[in-house]
Amino acid sequence: MKTLKEFSLVLIILLIGQILQQKYNIPVPGTILGMMILLLLLMTKIVKIERIEKITNVLLEHLTLFFVPPVVGIIKLFDKVKDIWLYLLIILLISTIVVMVVTGVTIQFLDKHIFKRRKKGA
Repeated sequence: MKTLKEFSLVLIILLIGQILQQKYNIPVPGTILGMMILLLLLMTKIVKIERIEKITNVLLEHLTLFFVPPVVGIIKLFDKVKDIWLYLLIILLISTIVVMVVTGVTIQFLDKHIFKRRKKGA
């Protein structure tokens, strides 16, 4: 029952993101807005990590399943992308590398910042 409550909380936050995106015609997907709202709620400690920890672990364990629909869609529309598949592959590789680098630099920055703050407070 706890997992269902946690999942419901995550879905409600995603729904709020969808509603905001549609109501205000924001050029960011509603799911991304929902995750930004969730991040804000976690950072401000309005939502404690313990309230969604179990479901997030379950979702992360099954993350690969979320890639099945896009892959099936690409296979279904392969005749439309067969002429540009090489460009798509290059874009995917470059964007993956950029995301990895930006994520790494961000984590290092935050880790350094948080470590300094904890050291001053201790």
